[in-house]
Amino acid sequence: MTRVLRAVDRIAVPWKNGGGITRELAVQPPGATMDGFDWRVSIAEVSEGGPFSSFPGIDRVLTVIEGAGLSLSIDGRTAVTMDAASPPLTFPGEARCEASLKFGPIRDLNIMVRRGAYRAHVRRRSLDAGDALACTSEATLLLTLEAVAASWPGGEAALQADDALLVPSGVSVTFARAVRLVLAEIDAAAMPQG
Repeated sequence: MTRVLRAVDRIAVPWKNGGGITRELAVQPPGATMDGFDWRVSIAEVSEGGPFSSFPGIDRVLTVIEGAGLSLSIDGRTAVTMDAASPPLTFPGEARCEASLKFGPIRDLNIMVRRGAYRAHVRRRSLDAGDALACTSEATLLLTLEAVAASWPGGEAALQADDALLVPSGVSVTFARAVRLVLAEIDAAAMPQG
């Protein structure tokens, strides 16, 4: 069943390391803690530089959705600077990640999946009015970056900026007007053949 995830319903909680604020959109299994999830989707607010929380055994995908100048140094490598137009950045959750801000606070979408059990693919999309987006992954999260009306078989919703849809496999979503969004596809990892 397609779920509407309203931005106004999200509760701010401290990061795992206490260095910032995060708001959870969805987690599997439902109610899982920050140490016990299979996958987790959240929006973090980064208002000052410092280390990211460590998530051993987790793969992370970070996408800046508001602001500019987030500079990340991962395991001491040359820093990558991101803004709200940059492609998503994938890195291991246990990597030593140090952030600095060049132009003030940013917000980012975090997709975290348990390595070996799940995989995530995240990208930015721009759709035209009437375009149907066929969701084929086990779980597809559509984060709207602006207000838009969306419909799918058996449902519809007026979405505000930062609202999201969590869509199961086999459902197509149509938007009433042109829209920018972040698309996150989460699937069970393929089991190795032996």
